[in-house]
Amino acid sequence: MKITLSKYPLENILANFQSFLDKRDQSQITSHIFFQVQGNHLLLRATDFEMGIQSKIEISKVEQEGTGTVNGKKILDIIKQLKDGKEITFETNDDNLIIKQEKAKFKLPMFNADEFPSFPQYNQESKINIPSSNFIEAIKKISPAVGVNNPKIELNGAHLDMKEYEINFVATDTRRLALVRLETQSISTLSIIIPKRALGEITKLFIDELSIYFNESQLIFETGNYAFFTKLTNGRFPDYERIIPKNINHTFTLSKSKFVESLRIINSISQDVKMTFDNGVINFESMSNENSEANTQCEAQIQVENPVMIAANSKSILDFLGQMDGENFEFCISEPNLPFMIKDKNFSTIVMPINL
Repeated sequence: MKITLSKYPLENILANFQSFLDKRDQSQITSHIFFQVQGNHLLLRATDFEMGIQSKIEISKVEQEGTGTVNGKKILDIIKQLKDGKEITFETNDDNLIIKQEKAKFKLPMFNADEFPSFPQYNQESKINIPSSNFIEAIKKISPAVGVNNPKIELNGAHLDMKEYEINFVATDTRRLALVRLETQSISTLSIIIPKRALGEITKLFIDELSIYFNESQLIFETGNYAFFTKLTNGRFPDYERIIPKNINHTFTLSKSKFVESLRIINSISQDVKMTFDNGVINFESMSNENSEANTQCEAQIQVENPVMIAANSKSILDFLGQMDGENFEFCISEPNLPFMIKDKNFSTIVMPINL
C-alpha cells in the first residue's frame, strides 16, 4: 500500500478514535487502528470489543491499494508533530507502516490486518425510527442519573423503552430516576440498555442527522462521517413506572434561576438541603452534621394552607435544572417522606427525599 493524504482530517479522526482503543495491553490487535484503501478513500476502524468506530477520509493520491494496522496512540502522537498544510505519505513495507512528511520518517510495526475484528452487520429492517435530534437530546438529559459502578450492571446504563406510540428514555442511580417521554406514531416495541460509556461517546461524536440500528447484542449509529457500535448491557431494567408518583398533593410552578441561586448558596455548606414551601416564599436550610449552617429564601408564587417541607440532596435537583430547556419548572410533592417529582414538559426526575 502507498497513499498520500492530508493531515487535518486524519488527525481529527485519530483523536476521536482514542476512546475505542484497548490501552491496557499494547500487544493486542485492539490497541491498533485498522486501515484499508477503498478507491480514493481510506477506511479506518478501531474497537475494544465493547465499542467500535469506523470512518473514511479522502486520499489525495493512491499509488497502491492495501490494508494494515498501526498502534492507535503512537500514530496520533506522530501525526500531531507533523506540519500543517503538508501532505503525509503512508506506505506498507513487510510488517511495518512507513509514515513520511518531507524529511521526517517513521516506522511502526503492524499486526495481521485479516485478524482485526469486523464491524457489525446491519440492514434497514433493523432501523430504529427515532428523530436523531430527539434521541441525542434525551440521552443528554438523562445521562447524569445513570448509575456508576453499581453492582446491578443494568443500572449503569440508559434504558431505551419503545412502546406503542411512545418512547421512554430512563436512567436511575437508585437515588433519583430521570425520564424523557417522546410521543411517536410507531407501534414497534423494543427494550434495551445502553452502557454509560457509550452514552458519552454518542453525545460527543454525533451532532448531525444519524441513523440508528440494532441487533440482538449491539446498537449501531451511522452518519455521513462515522459509524459507531456499542454492545448492549444484559439484564432487566427495573419497573420504572411504579416509581413515578401517582398521587400528587402539591404542584408548584417555580423559577429555575431563583431556585438554582438558592441551592448554590446552601451548597457552600452542604449538599443536603431542607426546603419549606410557604405562601409566597421558599425557605432553604442546610442539613449538616457540623456546626455550620446556611439558609436563604426566594420568592415564589405559592399558596398553601400549611407550610410544606421536604429535604433532598441538591445535586439531583441541580442536575435536572441544568438539563431542562425553559425557565419555569414544576415541583410536585406527594408526602414529605415519599419521592417527589420535578418536571419540565416531557422531561422529569423523581428524587428520593431525605427523611426529616
